[in-house]
Order: sequence, then C-alpha cells, then structure tokens
Amino acid sequence: MKILARHLTVDLFNCKNSKLKDIDQIKAYTTELPGHFALTKISECSEHLTEDHYAIMMLFREGHMVLHIYTKLKYVAIDIFLCQENAEPEHIAKEMRDFFKPDKTKTTLLKRGDFGSAKDIRPKVKTRVAPLRKIHNTGAKVLRVLARRNRQ
Repeated sequence: MKILARHLTVDLFNCKNSKLKDIDQIKAYTTELPGHFALTKISECSEHLTEDHYAIMMLFREGHMVLHIYTKLKYVAIDIFLCQENAEPEHIAKEMRDFFKPDKTKTTLLKRGDFGSAKDIRPKVKTRVAPLRKIHNTGAKVLRVLARRNRQ
C-alpha cells in the first residue's frame, strides 16, 4: 500500500471560544498556524458566504486546509489534506481544538493513495467529548433512569 497523502476531517461542535464571531482574529490565528508545522503557504483567502457562515481556505506546498465557520451554530468544519506519507494532520487539529474549545469533536482520518484491498480504505473515526459535556450527559441519563423508575 502506497500512501500519498493523509486527509483529516474535523467537526467541532458547540465551540466555546467567545471570539468565534471575530473572523479577523480567526484569520490572524490561521495565518500563523502553518509556521508552527513547517508548512509552506502558497495562498490564502476567506469569504463571508452568508450572515453566519465564513470560509477560510489555505493552499500549502504540502497540501491544503479549509475551515467553514458557522457562528450561530457554534460549529466549525475543518478539512486538512497533507500530501506526505508521514504527515500528521492530527497535530494541526489539536491546535484548532485548543483555539475553538468545542464540547465535542469528531475526526475522520483517510489515507489517500494506491491501496491493495477495500479494507485498506476504511477511515479511522474518533469522537472526543469534553469532560464537562460527559458530566452533563451522564447526569441526564441518571435523571431519565430515575424518572422511569418513578413511573413504574
């Protein structure tokens, strides 16, 4: 199997960063980001697509990164595509998580290239839930169980 690139998609749900609506600050942050990972930026653009939807696109010599930011939903979708067999887009995703502070994160890693069989193509999916969200979810489950017991 010859891996040509690694493609990571990241969904950040219920982002807590109060600067989510400050697109200029987000652009400043993403402009600095390639330097932290030895990526060579070729071009960058951003668009205000609708009232609450922004897109930031960056083209690197080593691949590209695209962010879609939905301010009202507190949701950020990120695509990171790096054209290196040993690339680690997960490190960039971790920086993004630290910046946007989501309650829940879902990542899907795809290895791109020439594969020998269909099972080699399967993506690796991870879901990460912030500790406070876990506590909230557990509390809600306990309340549902207690409510069912009281009805019986």
